[in-house]
Amino acid sequence: MTSRLSRLYAFAVVFLLGVASLFAQDVTNPPQPQPAAMPPSIAAPVDKAYAGPIQLDVNLTNVTDRAVHVQERIPVESGAKEMVLLYPQWIPGNHSPTGPISRLAGIITHVDGKRVQWVRDRVNVYAFHVPLAEGAKSVELDFDYLSPDKPSQGRIEISDAIADLPWNEVLMYPAGYFSRDIPFDVTLKLPEGWKYATALETASEQGSTLKFKQTTLNTLVDSPLYAGTHFKRVDLSPTPTDIVHLDIFADNEKDLDIPPAALKAHKQLAIEADKLYGSHHYNHYDFLLLLSDKVGGIGLEHHQSSEDGTRASYFTNWSHGVMGRDLLAHEYTHSWNGKFRRPADLWTPNFNVPMRDDLLWVYEGMTQYWGTVLSARSGMRTPEETRDVLARVAAGFEISPGRDWRPLVDTTNQPTISQRRPVSFVSWQRPEDYYQEGELIWLDADTKIRELTDGQKSLDDFVKAFLGVYNGSFVTDTYTFDDLVNVLNGVVPYDWAKFFRERVYDLHPAVPEDGFARGGYKLVYTDKEPSWAASAEASFGMADFSTSLGFSVGTPRGRGEAGPSGSITNVWWDSPAFKAGVTPDMQIISVNGKAFTTQVLREAILEAEHTKKPLSLQFRRGDDYTTISLPYYNGLRIPSLERVNGTPDRLDEILAPSKSPLPSS
Repeated sequence: MTSRLSRLYAFAVVFLLGVASLFAQDVTNPPQPQPAAMPPSIAAPVDKAYAGPIQLDVNLTNVTDRAVHVQERIPVESGAKEMVLLYPQWIPGNHSPTGPISRLAGIITHVDGKRVQWVRDRVNVYAFHVPLAEGAKSVELDFDYLSPDKPSQGRIEISDAIADLPWNEVLMYPAGYFSRDIPFDVTLKLPEGWKYATALETASEQGSTLKFKQTTLNTLVDSPLYAGTHFKRVDLSPTPTDIVHLDIFADNEKDLDIPPAALKAHKQLAIEADKLYGSHHYNHYDFLLLLSDKVGGIGLEHHQSSEDGTRASYFTNWSHGVMGRDLLAHEYTHSWNGKFRRPADLWTPNFNVPMRDDLLWVYEGMTQYWGTVLSARSGMRTPEETRDVLARVAAGFEISPGRDWRPLVDTTNQPTISQRRPVSFVSWQRPEDYYQEGELIWLDADTKIRELTDGQKSLDDFVKAFLGVYNGSFVTDTYTFDDLVNVLNGVVPYDWAKFFRERVYDLHPAVPEDGFARGGYKLVYTDKEPSWAASAEASFGMADFSTSLGFSVGTPRGRGEAGPSGSITNVWWDSPAFKAGVTPDMQIISVNGKAFTTQVLREAILEAEHTKKPLSLQFRRGDDYTTISLPYYNGLRIPSLERVNGTPDRLDEILAPSKSPLPSS
């Protein structure tokens, strides 16, 4: 009995303590929250063959609404209880999760002909769960891809005369597989009478309906298609075994006329690339080039083609386009550097596995360097024009204080951080300097090799050893930082690891201009504007006062971007203009009481250099007008490279046409 009473007593004490604790709780504050359980993870990709080919049918005929209709028939793996469909998120060449999923509409799924409602993953919005009945054979998928119809929605891809069709925008694929293991049978319907070009192999044509030979998902996404009404194909093949075509699509037939000098330069580009790399990794290469003031410009690399786009007057106004003439050389170089050889952590098994970008200073920076060099060697630019462009690159970094806080390697994160949206102050935020500062670093490396070997070797030798391997192979060959250093040491022994770590990974405010000095030149500033820059200004309405006042100005034209004359396009941090209160959202109205033109502003800067009187600049910002007094007296400060007498002219040797024979001749 005593034992029983004890137990009852103990129970009563516990009960009363519990009641007391409830009353003691602060009813005005609920318990601290705890995280909800995450849903099951989506299957990671495995390197095994998929059940069978996916049938992809794309209808591109509704160019009026810029709506692309997509149908897919996807075989089901035996025993599967659900299918998870992925829309490509991490797009090669963008180096970031930019798959345009917001443009999809009308997503409908059937299983063996019966409507079944998909469910979007609660965490990964690029994934769609489709429940499957026992014994299901196939999932049928329908959706519309609604391409932008105004620049505020994104790059214009489709007009009434041209279409740029990246396949990653118009397909989904099953999770759990490497992209190289998923076969696709693709059919495309074009508007009547449209021509097309792509690196894909065509199986058949029936009117405006095309069927392509079966290919894998990774090759399909890497092989965009251009189509349109005004089309010209030019043979650029340097040898019978190195087949290269220039496939041009234009707003108008007249834009397809190619001046003899431009044609010669484009043909020479393929020749110089063949000499430089000594190999190729394609059956045939297609420069897909759109010339348009309606469809947006682009430069995107692919293994067997490049997705290029520029102004409609690229050929018809050839003499004025010096600044942009490295586009094709840059993207062509990517066939070797970026597509065939690729940083190990930039290669991913499918398009929904995150990329890591820390070697973009090689992937893009070295490509930028060779794009510049090949443009000079081929005659796309003269050596003098090329030196002017390099001078402007270095001068831009000299006036950009962002390098004081952000090491170059951190800029390789920028595609993921901003997904390549514009930033407010490029010179301070330092968004993607790995391109052009990377170019200066690789010039530094090239001239260093030439110095160490007394001109017997150069970066050309490194390229052949690093990018020229496995001639004819289509298999991506990955590399690490150590691989890069080892190949360089095979060309000439040196502490290359330290060389790159100091310039790329350390905080390194000094602009890398050693390549100029070793190349026999120095950066100088004068009041003389190059003739090519003056021509470009007159043609495109843009002018650069960055190295003097600290801003650029222009009248953007084409592709729906037209703005008022005198629009400030950029302001450099800590520049005279910045300190005086000029901001990127202003429009310059007048200079010293005269209506603004770039010539009026240029003359006023030169006058102030002698009179030492401040410039009086009137600006408009929204509905407000303000006048700013700017005490600047240092002239135009236009950058150029000046030859240093008595030094080796290595830079001239780098930019000169190659004396090597064609490797396949």
